[in-house]
Amino acid sequence: MIISFDLDDLLIPGVKTFSTERRNLFQKLLGIEAIRLGTVALFRRLQREGHHIYIYTTSFRSPMRIRLMFLSYQISVKKIINQRLHNEVLREQRNRTSKYPPAFNIDIHIDDSLGVRIEGERYNFATVIIDENDSAWQGTIIEAIRSCNR
Repeated sequence: MIISFDLDDLLIPGVKTFSTERRNLFQKLLGIEAIRLGTVALFRRLQREGHHIYIYTTSFRSPMRIRLMFLSYQISVKKIINQRLHNEVLREQRNRTSKYPPAFNIDIHIDDSLGVRIEGERYNFATVIIDENDSAWQGTIIEAIRSCNR
């Protein structure tokens, strides 16, 4: 299964705050962003189970910057879709939705935005919306993936 994750306010704190993975000196010196506590373990588990991890963000961060950030935590992602790639692939339809996972063969998208849930319902794609206060957020995701596989 292909599973995509949003970045800002889901995996990277911004307006929403949550505990983050510990950053080493190398990461701090290079300005690597902190990621949500539990992300490393979750990604490793999903990959062990045979899932492919994508990042799908409305950010204009470069794919290389995002890839290096995750590699610095010793995890890899299969594909990175930033706003630039979203716009290229969806062309005239790019403003229809903030994200459109079916255009990238994504089976389920994980986000923090209720607007993305509405888009998923409207355009028929699977989403899991994680609240910043969900202390069991990894379990919420794993259960949703199991439900999709049934």
